[in-house]
Amino acid sequence: MEFTDDPSITSFRNEVRSWLSDNLVGEYRSLGTSAEMGAHDWPVRVRWEQELGRAGWLGLTWPKEFGGRAASVAEELAFAEEYALADGPQRAGFFGEGLLGPTLITFGSSEQQERFLPPILRGDEYWCQGFSEPGAGSDLAGVRTTAVLDGSTWRVDGQKVWTSQAQFAQWIFVLCRTELDQVAHKSLSYVLVPIDQPGVEVRPLMDLSGNDHFCEVFFDGAVTTSDMIVGGRGNGWRTAMGTLGFERGTAFMAQQLRFAKEFAKVRQLAVDKGVERDAEIRQRLARAYGELEIMRWSGLRNVTRFLQGGQPGPEGSIGKLFWSKWHQRLGELEADLLGADALVLQPEGSTAHDFQHTFLFSRAHTIYAGSSEIQRNIIGERVLGLPRS
Repeated sequence: MEFTDDPSITSFRNEVRSWLSDNLVGEYRSLGTSAEMGAHDWPVRVRWEQELGRAGWLGLTWPKEFGGRAASVAEELAFAEEYALADGPQRAGFFGEGLLGPTLITFGSSEQQERFLPPILRGDEYWCQGFSEPGAGSDLAGVRTTAVLDGSTWRVDGQKVWTSQAQFAQWIFVLCRTELDQVAHKSLSYVLVPIDQPGVEVRPLMDLSGNDHFCEVFFDGAVTTSDMIVGGRGNGWRTAMGTLGFERGTAFMAQQLRFAKEFAKVRQLAVDKGVERDAEIRQRLARAYGELEIMRWSGLRNVTRFLQGGQPGPEGSIGKLFWSKWHQRLGELEADLLGADALVLQPEGSTAHDFQHTFLFSRAHTIYAGSSEIQRNIIGERVLGLPRS
């Protein structure tokens, strides 16, 4: 379905649009829309988060008792759309505001909520996610990192990998084994661990695009207090699945808008190169456009469910599987259109540079946030009801 804003949403949308027009300027505008983040621009991204916090745009849908604005799903969607249309920069505080915050509101203790939610809303404290391990990526039930209670302190040992923004974060939420006499899901707990301590080592990993977005995190006797378990001992799987559920939501509609703007640049490059009528290029552009529309209508269907009070379910795996392959194919088309220019690093901030980054970084799309193989298993077992094989 198509959505027509009611007067209150139109007013809210205008408020967002006006604020972004006045504030998304200067050094914030220079950040662009690229997903590339590094030490050179991290301080600017933090300042932008703090601007958003002061204006009340962080924790938009959080309940008012936790410092949020208790915005509706329609308002959340309007904000996400306007932010994308204004070419707002990638958010530095996603893991705190989008993942840990809602998890603490749902599963956390009052003490945890009072300690951690306000700094997230101010843009003062940053988080990363410690789920995947070298031997347990999409199969989170197989994590081997342990936390052993020693008096009033948990001692954490193990290794996490593909930990985005760990080099900038102050805290990490870690899925680890605390119930060592149990197996698989029943052994897991969700533990909050400070990063700035002798028992934690963060090693950035250079990816294909030349960025160190991902990191390895090593725990060697790292400590955190006994009250830093979210959701109770042995309930880590349930808490972690809640966190992953919050990763979906209406944010996909903003992503789809960014994809649409990227596709428009691809089509324009084909026109500029004079190849838009080439049979193969036309076919690839037509497929990309058709699949972009499929994503848009599927996203609207999900939003309809949210507006009716529904929650993200396993059907979200269909979208993840679809957009990850779509963006990889679009990156391949971008590289082909660039031709020999794709082989030479282009100036940062240029469309050619962004296309190069898409081509290289999109290789990770079918691995992170649950590999394509895992997404197919979820679709088969939890959506279609097929037997486990």
